[in-house]
Amino acid sequence: MSEDSVIKIRDLHFNYGDVPILEDINIDIQRKEFIGMVGPNGSGKTTLLKIILGLLHPDHGTVEVLGKPPVQSVKDVGYMPQLAPFSRDFPISVEETVLMGRLGKTSSMGFFSKEDKQIAAESMEAVEVLDLRKRSIGSLSGGQLQRALIARALTCNPEIMILDEPTANVDMKVEKDIFDLLKKLNEKITIIVVTHDIGFISQYIDRVACINRTLICHPTSELTGETIENLYGTHVHMVHHHHEGEGHH
Repeated sequence: MSEDSVIKIRDLHFNYGDVPILEDINIDIQRKEFIGMVGPNGSGKTTLLKIILGLLHPDHGTVEVLGKPPVQSVKDVGYMPQLAPFSRDFPISVEETVLMGRLGKTSSMGFFSKEDKQIAAESMEAVEVLDLRKRSIGSLSGGQLQRALIARALTCNPEIMILDEPTANVDMKVEKDIFDLLKKLNEKITIIVVTHDIGFISQYIDRVACINRTLICHPTSELTGETIENLYGTHVHMVHHHHEGEGHH
């Protein structure tokens, strides 16, 4: 067991009532790893994320995040939830959206310190949306909005970032831009990305964690369409179109 593990899960079980959602989950995620998490809908992925974030407690087993119980380390974890289709005319600027990521760190609600604003600015700069800071989020493109939400997750200066489908509803070029950005952030931060599109992201990630009530981890080098078919049968959404007719990267 290496000292460099930032998330350590042992023998984890979780049930909703009598229904087993997660069984016998064991994984060590190392510092600065880039992990893809895949699984069909209802496979327990979201439940596992909530356990890592300290929002749910396992029925059995142990979870350590940065060497502590998740509830204590959550302030060092940046989280980008799945993009809910919220009202696009909500009158809030990019900067205000990003500052929301500081709420857990700040003493009083609604009053952001100079330091908060500085960190928000650095986060926006890191994801290249600083020039959009006064724009309302309703006026952004899909890719710009995803970047603003990544900036919000960055404002807690996280050691770990968890992103749930960060490229849902964006086109392929934007998806590539966002993963290039995440790869850059990954030089300092451990990143876990929940995705459907494992074919595309296999060039970015170190390992893929396949969840379907249980968890199996594969190094990316072992991933083929066939391994994934075997894990899930045919109902997994393998996206081939990214590579068709493109020749080699």
